[in-house]
Amino acid sequence: MRIALLAALIGLASVAEAAQMPIAALPGGTVIYKPVQSLRERRFADLVQQKTDFSCGAAALATVLKQAYWLDVDEAHIIEGMLANSDQELVKTQGFSMLDMKRYVESIGMRARGYRIAPENLSSVSIPVVVLMDIRGYKHFVVLQRTEKDWVYVGDPVLGHKRYAFDDFIKGWNGIIFAVIGPGYDKANALLDPPVPLSAKNHINNFHPVQDAELMEFGFIQSDFF
Repeated sequence: MRIALLAALIGLASVAEAAQMPIAALPGGTVIYKPVQSLRERRFADLVQQKTDFSCGAAALATVLKQAYWLDVDEAHIIEGMLANSDQELVKTQGFSMLDMKRYVESIGMRARGYRIAPENLSSVSIPVVVLMDIRGYKHFVVLQRTEKDWVYVGDPVLGHKRYAFDDFIKGWNGIIFAVIGPGYDKANALLDPPVPLSAKNHINNFHPVQDAELMEFGFIQSDFF
């Protein structure tokens, strides 16, 4: 019995990640293969997961740099870069700050800006930005991907893609967005089109690439697009 159970668990583990599932769907027993994706892969698609208790800021920043700018960075690389110009003892107890992220972004030749915006203007944020949330007393950096009607979509380095009711998001957000600005920005990056909840029905996808004029409002300059 234990051997059979172990075999079953191994079998389940083998399909926990993306794979090609064989389907006998054609006459004569011809098999076709359809790509499948695990729930975990869907949850963290296009996101960098944090590996330590204090690295949510590094993971969120890595997500923006990888997806919006196609930079070859990971969480460990950004942690190392931010530690070079930060109070390491303070980081161990409180984690990284937006100032640490700003210094790192500027060290790689890009620009970073923090904006305090009113909740009613969240829908005008047309680029993925890093925001700080208070989740049950825990300060946590996530990527704000987009706001759509009564929902705010975020990429959480711990929980993956999440969707908050607008009012719930506002309760935990500190009112500031952290924008990374520079050349090479992908105006059609995947973060702007997050996966919808699996239970969503009749969802209309309103995603569209942003225009240069919209990006100027967040500190981009014309030379960033050439």
